[in-house]
Amino acid sequence: MIVSTKGRYAIRAMADIAIYGKEKPVSLSDVAERQEISQKYLEAVVRPLNKSDFLISKMGKNGGYRLKREPKEYTLLEILQAAEDSLAPVSCLEGEGPTCNRSDKCLTLPVWRELDTLIEKFFGNLTLEDVLKGNVNNENQIPL
Repeated sequence: MIVSTKGRYAIRAMADIAIYGKEKPVSLSDVAERQEISQKYLEAVVRPLNKSDFLISKMGKNGGYRLKREPKEYTLLEILQAAEDSLAPVSCLEGEGPTCNRSDKCLTLPVWRELDTLIEKFFGNLTLEDVLKGNVNNENQIPL
């Protein structure tokens, strides 16, 4: 599994909006400048977050974005799922049902399923608030 720039930028954008959007909406141009991301690319990153109902958008002068919920109510898993096409570690786990004609006899499929579960648990146990507070440590890790 590789988290793409869309996924990484989605988390950074949500964190920036959480920090700077408490009192008033945050413009994407301000987020883009602070995060050193092209505004055009950031617009593409924010679109699925807005579509997933994570953000409140206000158009016009003094417009911008604010979080719809508190940072502790967003897991990194749901942010990444909104931004990424897939978080599956291998293509045979993408989508519904088997995508490989060997899935019924594949010896490695259980390995990839377990890795997929660990990835979901890891990102599912981290919130946007954890990122903001720097609480990304062993307490959030899954015991092996």
